[in-house]
Amino acid sequence: MTETMLAARLHDHNAPMRIESLPIPEPRATDVVVEVKACNVVPNLRNVLATYAEWFPYLPLPKLPAVFGLDASGVVTAVGSQVSDVAVGDRVYVNPGLSCGACRACRQGADQNCDSYTFMGYFAFGERGQRLFDAYPFGGLSEYLTAPQRNLVKLPDTVSFDEGARFGYLGTAYSALRKANTGPGSSVLIDGISGTLGLGACLNALALGATRIFGTGRNQELLDDVKAIAPERIFVTNDHEGGLGDWVRKHNNGDGVDAVIDCLGPGAPVASFTRALSALRRGGVAVDIGGMMERVEVDMFAMMCAQQSLLGSLWFSTAEAQEMAELAGAGVLDLSVLEHHRFPLEKINEALDSLPARHGGFTNFLSIP
Repeated sequence: MTETMLAARLHDHNAPMRIESLPIPEPRATDVVVEVKACNVVPNLRNVLATYAEWFPYLPLPKLPAVFGLDASGVVTAVGSQVSDVAVGDRVYVNPGLSCGACRACRQGADQNCDSYTFMGYFAFGERGQRLFDAYPFGGLSEYLTAPQRNLVKLPDTVSFDEGARFGYLGTAYSALRKANTGPGSSVLIDGISGTLGLGACLNALALGATRIFGTGRNQELLDDVKAIAPERIFVTNDHEGGLGDWVRKHNNGDGVDAVIDCLGPGAPVASFTRALSALRRGGVAVDIGGMMERVEVDMFAMMCAQQSLLGSLWFSTAEAQEMAELAGAGVLDLSVLEHHRFPLEKINEALDSLPARHGGFTNFLSIP
């Protein structure tokens, strides 16, 4: 067996990544080594790496040189001496969310609330993240990586590595829907339903049994493609200037929705979000998982009187991702609509410079070592 691997390392934020030969990592006692089979690639990764420090100085990137790559799936090739319930040969998705494991939040099982929370292969949520970057220095843009055993999601045989590498977006939406208690008989409005996060929310809402799913977007052709997934349960509109709350109630037996899932990106207008809030019923829950950066003015008195809630939801727990994997394995969560575009790891720079046109959230860009 070779003792080295290929990895794409970034040495400077304004330069291409370098394909380098590095030693294959060894697992620590409670860690595993995963041979990467697929890694999801954010379409604007080049811009993120070039400008993230300027955009979000409070979300630090790892010290350079560093191996990036957020969402990886693959096969376990080695396990540490204290690893249990994970074996060589297991097919897994690696949840990149790292926490300290010892603070109050971690002891409560709320890893995302850890002050050291860090995305392996991407960025941290505070200054304490570098210690975790040092402990787990390899993202998915490499042939192998190490991860804590507690971060592994076992993939059913019917879930491909390409589909598993999409779990970051999918799991973020799944966790938001769970926080909003989405289930049989419920109704959901997904603001930005045709994007990557929004489509994930739609597919998960279908899997969780939501009776009616409403969606907004800008591109009518993409919205039509989303509706075609389940025409009797999905309703879509691109009329952002109209009365969104009235439109929802017209198609929802006169009632508002139980949940609003906001999936808007950084450039989205704040008015889209406030219009979505108008569609909530009494007692409804709005959950933000998007990257909208404009400040929102909210009528908190009206929300109080209507007993409505507004939540922010970050990522997901490994337990939630495992639940989602089981839904996909049983065929309840249908991932067959995803369109996979693969390119070799060695061509990462060329791929980022010339990615083909996206088919909204249906497109799944993947690096294949």
